[in-house]
Amino acid sequence: MPSIYVALVLLLTLCCFTQPAFAEKWLGPTDGPIKQTKKSIVFLSHDLQNSGPTLVYRGLEKAARILDWKITIVNGKGDTKNINDAFMEIIKRKPDAIVLGAFQEDMVARLIPLAKQANIVLVGWHAAAIPGPTPNLFVNVATNPIDVAKMIAEYVIHDSKEKAGVIIITDNHYAVAKEKAIRIKASIEACKTCKVLSIEDVSISLTDKLIDDFVIRMNQIHGSAWTYTLAINDLYFDVMNIPLIKIGRPDIRNVSAGDGSSTAISRIKAGKSQQIATIAEPLFLQGWQLADELNRAFAGKPPSGFVSKPILVTKQVLNRLNGKEIESDIPYKEAYTAIWKNGVAK
Repeated sequence: MPSIYVALVLLLTLCCFTQPAFAEKWLGPTDGPIKQTKKSIVFLSHDLQNSGPTLVYRGLEKAARILDWKITIVNGKGDTKNINDAFMEIIKRKPDAIVLGAFQEDMVARLIPLAKQANIVLVGWHAAAIPGPTPNLFVNVATNPIDVAKMIAEYVIHDSKEKAGVIIITDNHYAVAKEKAIRIKASIEACKTCKVLSIEDVSISLTDKLIDDFVIRMNQIHGSAWTYTLAINDLYFDVMNIPLIKIGRPDIRNVSAGDGSSTAISRIKAGKSQQIATIAEPLFLQGWQLADELNRAFAGKPPSGFVSKPILVTKQVLNRLNGKEIESDIPYKEAYTAIWKNGVAK
């Protein structure tokens, strides 16, 4: 007899995982200020090697055209000194706003007072552990780590038939990554017959250099108990397949908790990788949300309070989408465009 827990997971799987995991009804803001034009925005990305902030920027860039804003992007190249130097140069240019793209606000803590003195609005994408306002940011845009952890855990518990032996990969440079890892561990441990073998800190920017040794070391320590790898970013799985094959472990199943890169989605759709799923962020939507939150700040209004939902992406979901973008059924463009034009969503 299946346990009550298994039955609950199966129910959740049938209602949530067999359908595309995005909402067809708009769940975001339905009113707000009309567009505040002629603004200049700089998006400072931690590292453009990470496709997450790049895709968010593309969404923001498209929204900025509608709002009649000038927007530019700067690559921090994954280096703290580069990011601080770039941040200082951006302040000197006196834009109306700076977006912190995938790095923590404390990385530029000594420069934030200078930005505030210059009346520059600061917002973030994955710049804090949780979404919403922070003491220094008008708002941080992200999904809720609790939602992500719950979704990935339910999927893996069901996929493993309650027998998952999990290694979690995180990057402690990012508060949101640490928070996700903690939440994922707790969610997996709710399954009494599953086991979290370890949480490993592996720098995203050094993945290609570290992953071979990492795979060998984890297999030596955990052996056949290691059946699933859960990572906070798809980049780890860009380079993990070959090392796993080399050590004779094609059985290990990999699932990412962000961001849903185009490369990851392609390999999941092809079904030829050991990555079987990703819990994607709605990246283009979040770019538009950044634009809306900035528009509210420029109008002297509070943040919207909206937190977007993560999207479970599997081969089955992608087959049903039949080539459409994973966010294609979310009417965010229509809603935000209507708000900026009329003050209300249609």
